[in-house]
Order: sequence, then structure tokens, then C-alpha cells
Amino acid sequence: MDEKILKWLYDVQFAGLEIEDFLNQHKIESAIDYRQNILLKKAIERNLEIIGEAINRIVRKDDTFYNIIPESRSIIGLRNVIIHAYDGISDEMIWSVVTFHLPNLMRQVQIIISNSNS
Repeated sequence: MDEKILKWLYDVQFAGLEIEDFLNQHKIESAIDYRQNILLKKAIERNLEIIGEAINRIVRKDDTFYNIIPESRSIIGLRNVIIHAYDGISDEMIWSVVTFHLPNLMRQVQIIISNSNS
């Protein structure tokens, strides 16, 4: 696997792990808890930007990753919303992403990284 792509996959993994750690450290268990912690929201949004940018770079370098990570377009789209349409972000949307979609992405990335080391 291309070294740059592998580096970006590790960036996705690291940012995702940070989000998980933030939620666990602050005992955030609901969208209401999430909404009330401004600093945490900003940290999570920043890590989602990093994930989106890394995925964007990966698919620009190798468009077969659109098939390998089927949610690539949505991930990149979320990054664009966070950066360019920040006033269109709802706390419920971000909460849904980190609780339902991020764990799946983390599993996919771990498999890809593991397979690249084989």
C-alpha cells in the first residue's frame, strides 16, 4: 500500500480514537450531554474534520477507496459542512455520526491497516 495512504489511514484511526477517548473521559452518554459541553464539541468537530480530510486525500490518491470505504463521500461531505457551513451543523447530527457511524469506520480502517501489514 502507498505510504501516504497508510499514513492518512493512521490519521483517521488516531482522530477516531481521540473522539472515543473524549466521550469516555467526559462521560458523554447522550446528545444532551454532548450539546452542553462546548469545548468537547469543538474537539470532536476538529477530529471529524481531520478524518474527512484524510479520507479526501486517500480517495484523491486512489479512487478504489470509494469502494473500500463506501461512506467516503458522506465523510468528506461532513468535513465540508463542518468547515464551510458550520452554522448548519446540528448537535444531534454529530452525535449520530460519533455513536453510530464512527465505530463502523474505525473497524473498516483497522482491517485495512491490518491487511496492509500482512
